[in-house]
Amino acid sequence: MPNIWILRIGHRPQRDKRVTTHVALSSRALGASGIYVDMADRVLEENIRSVVDRFGGNYTIETGIQWKKLLKEFDGEIVHLTMYGQRFDESLPKISREKDLLIVVGAEKVPPEVYQAADFNISVGNQPHSEIAALAIFLYSFTDGRNLYSDRNGNLTVIPNERGKTVVEKHS
Repeated sequence: MPNIWILRIGHRPQRDKRVTTHVALSSRALGASGIYVDMADRVLEENIRSVVDRFGGNYTIETGIQWKKLLKEFDGEIVHLTMYGQRFDESLPKISREKDLLIVVGAEKVPPEVYQAADFNISVGNQPHSEIAALAIFLYSFTDGRNLYSDRNGNLTVIPNERGKTVVEKHS
């Protein structure tokens, strides 16, 4: 499976911190390798790195990136999740499972350059909805859900159960 990267553009730290955090956490849980965020946000970086430190995995975060440069230089396929793209179910089989993938998730109005740079502009449904939901549906389908319960070798592991909360802490 190739590396899957997320590019979050239009992030506004005061307004979007919870949504962008959830984009990062959802993509991590569903197997992405990391996230790039256009606006510098050290608090966001610290929060995501804290989750990785506690729950494991190799997920990375970098904020303050130049998104136009990243789109131009990315070696792989670019998928832009948008309500205005081609149907998700028709596009998914066309996306390479051999090349790295960059998934663009916008926060506010996405500039036309993103639509032009993308190999695929994909809509996950045709109704207004959350970018977090679109990303989760896309990643789950693209990876066949195989990362949902994978062990990340973290200090903390959540054990699914019918009732209650079971968190196991590894002792070093």
